[in-house]
Amino acid sequence: MGCTNTQSNVYVLKFAHYANTHDEAHKTSLFFKELVEEKTDNRVQVIVHSNYELGNAQSLLQSVRIGTIDLVLVGNPFFAFFAPEMSLLDHPFLFRDMEAVAKALDGEVGELLFESLTEHRIKGLAFWDIGFRNITNSVRPIQKASDLKGLKIRTTPNKVHLKTFSQLGANPSPLAFNELYLALRTGMIDGQENPVNQIYAYRFFEVQKYLSLTKHVYTAAPMVMNLPRFNSLDSVYQRAIVESARQAAVLSRELNKKAETEALMKLKQEGVQVEENPDISSFKQLIGPGVYRDYVASFGSDILDRVMKISDHD
Repeated sequence: MGCTNTQSNVYVLKFAHYANTHDEAHKTSLFFKELVEEKTDNRVQVIVHSNYELGNAQSLLQSVRIGTIDLVLVGNPFFAFFAPEMSLLDHPFLFRDMEAVAKALDGEVGELLFESLTEHRIKGLAFWDIGFRNITNSVRPIQKASDLKGLKIRTTPNKVHLKTFSQLGANPSPLAFNELYLALRTGMIDGQENPVNQIYAYRFFEVQKYLSLTKHVYTAAPMVMNLPRFNSLDSVYQRAIVESARQAAVLSRELNKKAETEALMKLKQEGVQVEENPDISSFKQLIGPGVYRDYVASFGSDILDRVMKISDHD
């Protein structure tokens, strides 16, 4: 099992995540580990496994559900396969800015979304940051939505992401992230969409010529724990884990904000052509007002309404 009691009242928690060791998410994971161990006088110890070392996103989530891994951090789009209520976050142009993201996910919206995980034996701890996604490609600049027409764009296999890019006229092509660079290099895929700091960190600038700052979807990384394991711990340890995860969430946003500014500058230096002010209204027009229809039909409008109020949507 994931959590081991190595000696009386000392626990070792196995924590697996998606990021490589240069990624801000890994730095944040080490910060979380230090906080937990400090807050519990080393009675709870955390072993961090980076870079999908223990499996891909889907298998990590399955492992945390059954308890063979204690703590997991992966992108929100992968939760929708078993907890579709979480797919609210995958909808385009949901959040106005990072201030709205923090207010929603650190508050009632985040709590309500995490409640949907409990039936799957998962305890939601905090929403760490991945960031707003932007589009790159090797064919042409993307200034307006119609420029996407016919382009083969790698997306996650998330249903909402696939639908969004279909509505925009692109050819969405789900592909494992670790296969993406080669697919871009060989021309099997024209482009992809990810936050700017990841576009730089994973060297997509070597195989992509154009970047458009569309910020079309915000992606969070929910940090979660096996619920029975969490419940088995003393309340003092539970509180230390939750507090540490939430403090780390704040750090993850700070680190990513700094990394994004630096990455954008470096991408320009590498020769990537950047469209900094694409016509976002053209994207919203193609996606249409019914973008949330299926979600509301399944889960009601309560959580969505809370987000809309925070983001000052019309």
